[in-house]
Amino acid sequence: MLKLYSFGPAANSMKPLLTLFEKGVPFEANRLDPAKMEHHSDWFKAINPRGQVPALVDGDKVVTESTVICEYLEDEYPTEVVLRPADSFGRAQMRVWTKWVDEYFCWCVSTIGWHRYVGKMVQNLSDAEFEEKVKAIPVVEQQIKWRRAREGFPQDMLDEEMRKIAYSVRRLDDHLADHEWLVEGQYTLADICNFAIANGMQIGFADLVNKEETPHLVRWIDQIAARPAVKTMYERVELENLGARR
Repeated sequence: MLKLYSFGPAANSMKPLLTLFEKGVPFEANRLDPAKMEHHSDWFKAINPRGQVPALVDGDKVVTESTVICEYLEDEYPTEVVLRPADSFGRAQMRVWTKWVDEYFCWCVSTIGWHRYVGKMVQNLSDAEFEEKVKAIPVVEQQIKWRRAREGFPQDMLDEEMRKIAYSVRRLDDHLADHEWLVEGQYTLADICNFAIANGMQIGFADLVNKEETPHLVRWIDQIAARPAVKTMYERVELENLGARR
């Protein structure tokens, strides 16, 4: 059985989780606790040496990077539910949106998330305790991000990331004004990968994402949230609810 290691149904971890639930592929859900930095533990780094989730274990193969995992699942586990267009142009349009969310949209939202929430996970540690945890982080850029989150991000950086978020939600809303889904005529991995980042922005970024300012984006978020696979994902993948899932 497939094994997925993730932080649960949010952000990049949500992408392969929702893909698996949409396709109905059985898998074992293993949720790591970011507050305990379990993804930096030796046992997990034996699975993914970069110490990052999500990671998919398929027999003796390990696939990492959230969007890559989603495409791998489409390639290796074909089901009646198809999440990628059959034609080359449709697949290209899907990948324009998955590339954009990975390289732009996700990063600006992530920085604000680190500023608001992640840094607080380590604020109560002593300098020595914090540095000991940082030593276990294999990716240098992530070490820098943890230090910056603990110290506080510069205000000019936060302002620029908020500008990018405002641009991002406007781009999504403008496109969704004329399209039901991000790719014409089909719910695809483009929707899953962008929903993983946009979902919840009505609360976390309510001044930017709301029915008055971005009605089409809110419609799209609500439409995906109402899908049976999304509801099942939230019901089954929780901190205390691990193990084989279908």
